[in-house]
Amino acid sequence: MNRRRMGFLALLLALAIGKTANLAAQGPAPPPPPVPELATTQFSDSAVLRVGQDYTLRAGNAVRELTVIFGNATIEGHVEGDVVVLLGKAELSPTAVVDGSFVVVGGNATAAAGARVDRDVVVVGGGFDAPAGFTPGGQHVVVGSALIGRRLDALVPWMTRGLLWGRPIVPDLVWIWWIVGGFFLVYLLLNLVFDHPVRACAATLAHKPLTTFMVGLLVLLLAGPVCALLAVSIIGIAVVPFVLCALAVGGIVGKVSTARWIGMSIARWEPELEQNRAQSLFAFTLGFGVITLAYMIPVLGFVTWALLGVFGLGAAALASIVAYRRENPAPPPRERSPELRQSPSTVMSPPTPDVGAGSPPSQENPAMARASATGADLASFPKAAFRDRLAAFVLDVFLVFFVYQALDIFRRDNTIFLLLLAYHIGFWTWKGATVGGIICQLRVVRADGAPLRFADALVRGLSGIFSLLVLGIGCLWMLRDPERQTWHDRIAGTYVVKVPRNWPL
Repeated sequence: MNRRRMGFLALLLALAIGKTANLAAQGPAPPPPPVPELATTQFSDSAVLRVGQDYTLRAGNAVRELTVIFGNATIEGHVEGDVVVLLGKAELSPTAVVDGSFVVVGGNATAAAGARVDRDVVVVGGGFDAPAGFTPGGQHVVVGSALIGRRLDALVPWMTRGLLWGRPIVPDLVWIWWIVGGFFLVYLLLNLVFDHPVRACAATLAHKPLTTFMVGLLVLLLAGPVCALLAVSIIGIAVVPFVLCALAVGGIVGKVSTARWIGMSIARWEPELEQNRAQSLFAFTLGFGVITLAYMIPVLGFVTWALLGVFGLGAAALASIVAYRRENPAPPPRERSPELRQSPSTVMSPPTPDVGAGSPPSQENPAMARASATGADLASFPKAAFRDRLAAFVLDVFLVFFVYQALDIFRRDNTIFLLLLAYHIGFWTWKGATVGGIICQLRVVRADGAPLRFADALVRGLSGIFSLLVLGIGCLWMLRDPERQTWHDRIAGTYVVKVPRNWPL
């Protein structure tokens, strides 16, 4: 049995030695054929877009185009088109191949040795780190530096986790708390230095919150069109910087007042009872803390920011109007003479006949009526309101437009404006009022009480064009003028008064 096993093992050993000798005679075995690169590459015909996310294209993969916004891009594979990275970093690995252009805006870019770009390389707002032998197929443009790119890279987390989430404050970003601290110190200083204006705005918010919101919304809606129209006019373009500065100051003071208002509401303090600086400091700090917490909540943060801006502008606008009225109170009403206190019918009625005079009453009545209707009497009547003057102007425009459409002789370009100017000047000189003014019971009289002459009417008409060209500010001036005069009234030295309905022409 043992001999049989020994023989079997000897046979296997002889076969193994023979096989080894045969292989040695044939030489070493050839290496396996290399696998083609295209066999392991996974192509994709779709373009890749990432917003607020990082993206890595692995080696062996290929895409048609790649666009990354608010994120970083790492390319190890093959991009058949362009690579565009906005506000993020971009890195080309040694195996990266870009058939199109490589564009990075607002971030740094790096390229390793072996990376290939067949067309242009454009880096704006950042730096580009590449080996000495790196040469793109097209142009090579870099605008910025690596320091700027690092500063912009710090904004990417705020954009991805703050801006896209709808909140101004991202709690885990250290640098943003430095900005919050700076705003707190500036607002705190304004709260202490400008205590009276901030208290007035906070009181306005406490007493009229809905009106304040509507006024703030109106200011925001009108700010853009007003600045645009002022910029178009040659004269009004100088007013645009003052309007923008007023909006900025009003917005900042309004933000401070909203923080104090919120703190007062939480502490349940009345605006009239807040007198000392310690209470104002505590109310502002409490309100600012509540606003900061709201700014960290997604979606609610931007909603709170927008609402506080509207409330702040509205409070500043209303408080400014109240302060202006306090500094420029309306003049007391003039005391009329005993004759003007009577009704027009009494003034116009014939006097009691004097038998001893011997003259008939019919001869004295017209003279007395004309004497009662002199310019001196017109100057004693109350000044016309803005709505009456606006209604009269609209009626005059409709009348002139109807005549313009009816008469073909005036059918030329811009003739209606000349016709409207001639209509006003003619009627002011003739009757002291236009047709619309007669319907609305208005009369135009000089400041000295005399009726208008042609020179006065001409100056008033030409200066009225100036009042309309500056966005109608010259006409709206009467809303705040103590004598209810517009710019063209002040230039021409005229008043517009309200007369009784049966006052003679």
